[in-house]
Amino acid sequence: MPPHRKAPPVIPRNTRQATVRRISIALAVSVSALSLAACGGGSDDAAAKKGNDITVGLLLPDRDTARFEKFDYPLIKEEVASLTENKGKVRYANAEASVARQSEQFQKMIDDKVDVILVDALNSKSIATDVRKAKDAGIPVIAYDRLAEGPIDAYVSHDNELVGQVQGRAIMGELGDKAQKSKVVMMNGDPADPNTARFKDGALSELQGQVDIVAQYDTKEWKPAIAKANMKKAIQKVGLNNIAAVYSANDGMAGAVIEALREAGATRMPPVTGQDANLDAVQRIVSGEQYMTVYKSFLLEATNAAKIAVAKVQGRDIEFAALTRETVDSPTQKNIPAMLVPVVALTKDNIKDTVITDGVYTIKDICTPKYKADCAAIGLE
Repeated sequence: MPPHRKAPPVIPRNTRQATVRRISIALAVSVSALSLAACGGGSDDAAAKKGNDITVGLLLPDRDTARFEKFDYPLIKEEVASLTENKGKVRYANAEASVARQSEQFQKMIDDKVDVILVDALNSKSIATDVRKAKDAGIPVIAYDRLAEGPIDAYVSHDNELVGQVQGRAIMGELGDKAQKSKVVMMNGDPADPNTARFKDGALSELQGQVDIVAQYDTKEWKPAIAKANMKKAIQKVGLNNIAAVYSANDGMAGAVIEALREAGATRMPPVTGQDANLDAVQRIVSGEQYMTVYKSFLLEATNAAKIAVAKVQGRDIEFAALTRETVDSPTQKNIPAMLVPVVALTKDNIKDTVITDGVYTIKDICTPKYKADCAAIGLE
């Protein structure tokens, strides 16, 4: 189900520091106003319930998605420390694409009596049992990036149907007047991931009835190797030169799709979508191999997840409510408090205004010797 309210508009980007400053100022104003209204001008002293000596458990799903290790974990760790005068800590575990391992890691967090658990669930349904165990142990659970089932306390992510819409619009925009006759292959994500259906629904809302979707594939555990094998099947089925575009749900699969096309003899790539703004994907966009990716601000998602987790543990209900102004539904729960972070389509035209301005990458990171000429051609130097 999509969120009850529309996602907020894509925010303009200045610097990473300025982004954090704007969020902090806005949050301070919101919390102050709510505090005065609720307490008749008194201060919100509920934070004394726990204090700063807290432990946040963080469970991330895999290492194939570059952002989790490179951005999400370090950003959450940094923000928790900042919010707790360096007394709070993050206990981190990565499931490495194993549902069983993630369940074991979840149980270990419960056994170790962490104060709150942030979980990016590999399997939204099976994780519900672990969420219930945490709830029974008095540990709040916040679903991060993917909507977990079970009695979660909050959800921090993006409007994932909007992500698919952005990808679909990018394909339609690039195909232009040729769209009606165009054959499109869809490379969807892992069906066990609750976001996959939302990405797909969003994309289909733009593509269905507008293009000829000639093949669709699900990709177990988002594995690039599986995506590559399926793309080879699509090429055999449709014909290399007949594929006008490829909807790829994320960047890891986009790279695999492009490899399969290149190995089949493609000299000019059809538009291929992606998601996550991985460094290699940004470089492929610079070189013209990949058409676009969906940039979701890791900074905003991770730092606000940390804020919500700390506020929940410390009993600062007013701040928690100020942060989670949206609501979403899962198959097991209605009206889950949520924060939905804006997204933007990243193409070669706005690399400077997105990942470089936000401090995700530098020009030096992107424009290695292999991509130096391509960077110069688009003014990225």
